[in-house]
Amino acid sequence: MSKPYMFLSCLIPEPSNPKASIDVYLEPLIDDLKKLWIGILTYDVSRKQNFMMRACLMCTINDFLAYGMLSGWGTHGRLACPHCMEHNKSFTLNYGRKSCWFDSHHRFLPYDHHFRRNIKAFQKGQVEIDGPPPRLTPLQIWRKSGVTRIDGYGEWHNWTKRSIF
Repeated sequence: MSKPYMFLSCLIPEPSNPKASIDVYLEPLIDDLKKLWIGILTYDVSRKQNFMMRACLMCTINDFLAYGMLSGWGTHGRLACPHCMEHNKSFTLNYGRKSCWFDSHHRFLPYDHHFRRNIKAFQKGQVEIDGPPPRLTPLQIWRKSGVTRIDGYGEWHNWTKRSIF
């Protein structure tokens, strides 16, 4: 994790956004990362010997829209939050007919937090009594990730494509 071994790249898709076709660009990278996870026999010039080189993708840093493109999670509509999924507290705006999650973040605060009882500063006249959504295990997330726009899209999942892995 030291500087000489880090490789940073930047992909800014605007103004012509690739959306779902970003997989065309990512597929060669994913194929290489799969091979590097197992390991590739590589020659070290300084030691004059072969070694097994392994590599992995540690993290990505992106905005919410890019997150949607990369992961295949629809980041719009009622189920936009990938953490809350079907347990979200979204509502539709009266005049804009848009989904909104205003003040839905209070449910993540401790139950005795004073912001939960503040009826003037946040949603007028409402006290937050619900807790956070249940935490999913990796297996539960994996089971939800393989579906495409079929039965349940927008109701209990928001996956827009199959995994490219």
